[in-house]
Amino acid sequence: MHLLLLLAFIASFLNINDGEEWCYHSQFECTTQCKTPDRWQTIRNNEKCSGNEQSPINIVTKKTRLDEGLTPFQLSGFQETFHSTITNNGHSVKVPVATNAYVSGGKLDGRYKAVQFHLHWGKDGGPGSEHTVDGEQYPMELHIVTMKEKYTSLSNALADRTGVAVLGFFYEESSRSNKQYDAFINAVSRISQSGANTSITLSLNTIMPSPQNMTNYFRYPGSLTTPGCAEAVVWTVFERPIPLSRSQLQAFSRLLFKDNKAMVNTFRPVQPLNNRIVFRSAGDAVLGSIILLTVSLAAAVRLSSPN
Repeated sequence: MHLLLLLAFIASFLNINDGEEWCYHSQFECTTQCKTPDRWQTIRNNEKCSGNEQSPINIVTKKTRLDEGLTPFQLSGFQETFHSTITNNGHSVKVPVATNAYVSGGKLDGRYKAVQFHLHWGKDGGPGSEHTVDGEQYPMELHIVTMKEKYTSLSNALADRTGVAVLGFFYEESSRSNKQYDAFINAVSRISQSGANTSITLSLNTIMPSPQNMTNYFRYPGSLTTPGCAEAVVWTVFERPIPLSRSQLQAFSRLLFKDNKAMVNTFRPVQPLNNRIVFRSAGDAVLGSIILLTVSLAAAVRLSSPN
C-alpha cells in the first residue's frame, strides 16, 4: 500500500514538472505553478534562457557604436493586404503573416521572410516595452518576426545563429488616435479570453512607421524574449516610436491570461549585455548629408549658369 502511494506521489510530481508553464511576474501567485522570467531556465529544455546573449536589453545610447553599413531597409510585400487570424494565445496577441513579405538590406544576412508579429505591453498604457533606451521603458513594443527565406519553418531557422531577424518598434502615447490602428484595436477587443481568435485584414505597412521614419535604429545579436530563449536573433530596434492614444494603449490591458487575470505587464525584464556591442545606424546623419549634398550641387549649378 505504501509503495503504491509512493509511486502515485512520484507520478504526480513528474506530471507537475512536465506541465510546468512559463509566465510573467504579473501572473504569479503563491498558489500557482508557473515559472516567472527569473526561473525560465529551470523549465525543461529552456536552459538557454540563462545564456550570455539574451534579450531584451537596455540600450545605452552613448555606448552604442556607429556602423555606416546599417543602411535603410528594402521592404517587399509589406504593402500587400492579407487576411489572417489574430489570437490571444494566453501570453500576448499574435498574428501570422499570410503573405509574401520580405526585408533585406540594413546589413542583414540576405533576405528574410515575415512570419508573424506580436506585442508586449504594460498596464493601462503604463511602461511595458521589453527593450529600454537609456533606462526609459515605452508603453508597448511590436515585434515583427522574420526568418531567412531558405527556411521553411521557424524552428529550423532558430538553429542558425542569424536565422531569425526581429524588427522591434516602440509605441508612445499620443493626444490623438492613430486611425491606421482602428481595425487592429477593434480586433483586439474581440479576443479578450485566452484562446480566442478572430479574423483580421491588414497590411504590415498599416502597423509600421513610414519608411523615412525607419532610418534610425539599433542592432545587436540576441535571443527570443520568451522560452526557449534561442540565441538566434538579429535584433533591429527602431528609435522612432509609433503613436497611439491612451485609450488605444489601454485596449490591450482588457485581455485576459489563461487564469483570467488581466493580461498586463507582458514583458521580460532586461538582460545583461555582457560582451556584446550595440551598433547604431547613421540614420538622420546620412539623410542630412544627402540633403546637404543636393543643396550644394544645386547652388553650384546656379553659380555656373550664365546670367
